[in-house]
Amino acid sequence: MDRAALLGLSRLCALWAAVLALFPCGAQGNWMWLGIASFGVPEKLGCANLPLNSRQKELCKRKPYLLPSIREGARLGIQECRSQFRHERWNCLVAAASPPGTSPLFGYELNSGTKETAFIYAVMAAGLVHSVTRSCSAGNMTECSCDTTLQNGGSASEGWHWGGCSDDVQYGMSFSRKFLDFPIRNTTAKESKVLLAMNLHNNEAGRQAVAKLMSLDCRCHGVSGSCAVKTCWKTMSSFEKIGHLLKDKYENSVQISDKIKRKMHRREKDQRKIPIRKDDLLYVNKSPNYCVEDKKLGIPGTQGRECNRTSEGADGCNLLCCGRGYNTHVVRHVERCECKFIWCCYVRCRRCESMTDVHTCK
Repeated sequence: MDRAALLGLSRLCALWAAVLALFPCGAQGNWMWLGIASFGVPEKLGCANLPLNSRQKELCKRKPYLLPSIREGARLGIQECRSQFRHERWNCLVAAASPPGTSPLFGYELNSGTKETAFIYAVMAAGLVHSVTRSCSAGNMTECSCDTTLQNGGSASEGWHWGGCSDDVQYGMSFSRKFLDFPIRNTTAKESKVLLAMNLHNNEAGRQAVAKLMSLDCRCHGVSGSCAVKTCWKTMSSFEKIGHLLKDKYENSVQISDKIKRKMHRREKDQRKIPIRKDDLLYVNKSPNYCVEDKKLGIPGTQGRECNRTSEGADGCNLLCCGRGYNTHVVRHVERCECKFIWCCYVRCRRCESMTDVHTCK
């Protein structure tokens, strides 16, 4: 590494140190690791120079081969969050304008205790499970591979048996817990304990979503392509499908009391006998008004957002613009069209123009 690169790295580390002093230990563990997604090749920087808390750095030193999976997990979670909320008032805005580490990647929402906080924690934990498990199945690591607990089982009467390479989701879930879950006993502030308990629960809800959507894949064997015998294995669903499940959990998330005695319970007294399920998403505080800009909270508002004039859904101009109305302007598109191959050897195209109406919130 040349002198300029070393100087840049030292400045980055100094910046991290200054930022971390502003946050309590529990908050560090909540968002620091997401910064890995911003680094090009994190494994080349080494564990000590990455945006990890002390516990995560220790785990990283013991298992440096997991760094690509950790980075991929962060990327998966961020990408899916933005995809699921791209048409909503809160569109999972990522603080891309700031240098890595100067603020939590998701801004205010990461520690606000809202439904948005719940989704972020769940999707990020699920992303880490998915990427680590996928890496195990691909044979990229020595301490995990396929799930061997299913071998030699099946149903002979139904003509199938376990085989192939089942995704070892239990290993992925175990690693995700070790890497992300911060012990409640290490926190003292009352409010922090409630939020930390909520975040731990939502981490686990994200992991449960990956496990719940495991599917069965089979391959047929037999004479002339018959399916007399099948070899079956378990595989994870696409992360997009997991994202859809978590979005549904977000829509039906449960508000909990801001006081913890022995365990968390629902905020509404008449609902406290209804048990909280481990795959529910939980929140403490109501979401802010995402319609209007709030610089203090880093909320940009919906002014200037593109909307769909004919839609009745969340992306419709009525809902997205919060009743303020919208502006319409015409956009001119120029592109190549009606291309033909001319012998020999070039392509001739026409130049086509089209005009479309674009609607943006006032």
